[in-house]
Amino acid sequence: MQAGSPHALAARQAKRAEAEAMGIDEEFVSDLVERFYERIRSDALLGPIFSDRISDWPIHLAQMKRFWRSVLFSSGEFFGSPMTKHIAIEGLDRSHFVHWLDLFRQTLDELGGEDAREHVQAKARMIATSLLNGVLIHRDGALGLHAEQALT
Repeated sequence: MQAGSPHALAARQAKRAEAEAMGIDEEFVSDLVERFYERIRSDALLGPIFSDRISDWPIHLAQMKRFWRSVLFSSGEFFGSPMTKHIAIEGLDRSHFVHWLDLFRQTLDELGGEDAREHVQAKARMIATSLLNGVLIHRDGALGLHAEQALT
């Protein structure tokens, strides 16, 4: 179906309504992104990785807000290639993704709302797992994650 079809529009509206019922709205997404990347920028492990690659933080934050709105609301407004960007980072491994998820969880804990926290953290874990799998497969030539490598 086309992005503008009645079915697609109804599905997007339903996903947004579901998110909003949990307290996830545009303000939530904006606060999440702002607080999370503030935490990232001061982090000893992840801060240098980001600062080496991001020169214009307002542009990056706007892009990440579009990304998370697309994930949480199916807004369809994000265009980018996160997989290729992560594959290109030499030395990026499971420990980085585990730490990223921990910082993400800390940020969600600050924002409150149990249903929202669980829902958004589950999405973050799926994204981190997908990116780690991509790194392992495309950069490292591995077969992907083994069960013991699962991100929690």
